[in-house]
Amino acid sequence: MNSDNRNVILAVVLSMIVLFGWQFFIAGPQLEQAQRQAEITAAQQAEAEQLAVPQTSGDGTATPAATTGADAPQVFTDRAAAIAASDRVTIATEDLEGSINLTGARIDDLQLKQYRETVDPDSPIISLLKPAGLADAYFVEQGWAAAPGSTVALPTSQSVWTVEGENTTLTADTPVTLRFDNGEGLVFHRTFAVDDYYLFTVTQTVENTGAGDIALFPYSRVVRHGNPKVQNFFIQHEGPIGVLGSNNYVARKYADLQNEKQVDFSSTTGWLGIADKYWATAVLPKPETPINARFAYSQTNGTNVYQTNYVETQPVMVPAGATVSHEAYVFAGAKEDRVIGAYQENHGFDRLELLIDWGWFHFLTKPMHWLLVTLYGILGNFGLAVLAVTVIVKALFFPLANRSYASMAAMRRVQPEMKAIQERLKDDRAAQQQAMMELYKKEKINPLSGCWPILIQIPVFFALYTVIFISLEMRHAPFFGWIQDLAAPDPTNIFTLFGLIPWDPTIMPVIGGFLHLGVWPVIMGITMWVQMRLNPPPPDPTQAMIFNWMPVIFTFMLGTFPAGLVIYWAWNNTLSIAQQWFIMKRHGAEVNLFGNILDSFRRKPKPAEPGKS
Repeated sequence: MNSDNRNVILAVVLSMIVLFGWQFFIAGPQLEQAQRQAEITAAQQAEAEQLAVPQTSGDGTATPAATTGADAPQVFTDRAAAIAASDRVTIATEDLEGSINLTGARIDDLQLKQYRETVDPDSPIISLLKPAGLADAYFVEQGWAAAPGSTVALPTSQSVWTVEGENTTLTADTPVTLRFDNGEGLVFHRTFAVDDYYLFTVTQTVENTGAGDIALFPYSRVVRHGNPKVQNFFIQHEGPIGVLGSNNYVARKYADLQNEKQVDFSSTTGWLGIADKYWATAVLPKPETPINARFAYSQTNGTNVYQTNYVETQPVMVPAGATVSHEAYVFAGAKEDRVIGAYQENHGFDRLELLIDWGWFHFLTKPMHWLLVTLYGILGNFGLAVLAVTVIVKALFFPLANRSYASMAAMRRVQPEMKAIQERLKDDRAAQQQAMMELYKKEKINPLSGCWPILIQIPVFFALYTVIFISLEMRHAPFFGWIQDLAAPDPTNIFTLFGLIPWDPTIMPVIGGFLHLGVWPVIMGITMWVQMRLNPPPPDPTQAMIFNWMPVIFTFMLGTFPAGLVIYWAWNNTLSIAQQWFIMKRHGAEVNLFGNILDSFRRKPKPAEPGKS
């Protein structure tokens, strides 16, 4: 691969990166999904109303679907009003606070005490689950579905439960039991227990004081109202998610589920729920329990409603005069890797680690995350941990980089001879290629040796890039100076003269998305530009123009990226500059970095006009 061909290929690749990067990073997030139809046909509405209560199929299995307006008979203006509207049981642990609604016996009020909305220590703590009646209601519910043709009266989302016993506060040490009597010979108990973190154990008990046996199907569901704010970034999934037996990892974006409306997975095992970037809520039967699972979407009074649910396919038989219990689990909390990993190991949940979207290079991303957290434990700063990880990765790949840059140095040494061959045989392409191959053989140069090491490193760097983006540990983690949150964009902006001009240019139509450019993105752009100056500009004017504009384009693209990513990119560029300069210099190639930089600012001479000398 001669230098000109390699430059052409590189220019094409970089152009494609810009085009796709523009689509993913700039255009995509700015395009909002069009609103669904404002009205639902009568048939669709009737179907949604029917699916408000879990239904059973002809073979005796049960499957509930989308929630409806029956779940929200009242409308509340804020959380406090919704909480005050019904009696509740308090949740109070080291990590959680909230309450269980005695109307419906559902977990619909949950806050994460260890996490706040902003870096301000006085900002509100994260609210994960919220009661029905709010525009962004989000809750978890368990229950029973009856067999086909059964007329047994089961508790619904509007049934009012009472607290059994004196304990009215759910803690890690004190479970709470609720009671509901249907007045027809069945007494239902629901016991909630929670561990030190985010796992609830829900034990449902049915006491049959009647004369006949009863078959009931346990179900559990996660329901979310409204369209949550998502980053819409291809690296990480946000929305309905699950691991369902042989179906493996299953995920749907909110917009996709609007189009599909309902996706069923029959006779499977596993778990399912809804994931945000840093938080998740999931319902989990006991491992290996056969279930019917469903992702569903409906619309009620103009509000989008998303639901993930399962119903166990094997009924729980409650003989007359007997009492039978059933146990299942709910995860609701932060996506902490060590906590989720412990649940997977101790309880046997199938691939629960996939609540965290580790990306395409899972086998690299998880070890990279472990290394990042370990270095944080040593260095005490996640920003320093990112810099250290980058150095370690560079060191591991030094032999490959050495081969790559050595090949570039060898190609540089024979550049005059290559140009002479191209000039001498410019009218005979076959002879030109033959002469090039003989030159490579004579000088013992493998033109591909400079490409493969770089390609091999791409998955590793992409894995590191993914870890920085998705890691909960990076959220609200400070670096130095003005960077107080590595997961948020650089707060400075050159278009406001770093705060001296009191205006927000990002609100401007069309171009506003380009007008947030902080100090670190500018530093990253400069390092990228300097790295490109290590080599003389390509002789082709089009290639040269692409190379000249590439740092500018990437600088604006990364302007709204998390600061941790931009710092990593700038540091990686800096290390690459030093590494490339050292290796090429050691192999005898002339590296005129400062001369190339100065040449970039010199005015190019105009070509002579035809007929003039």
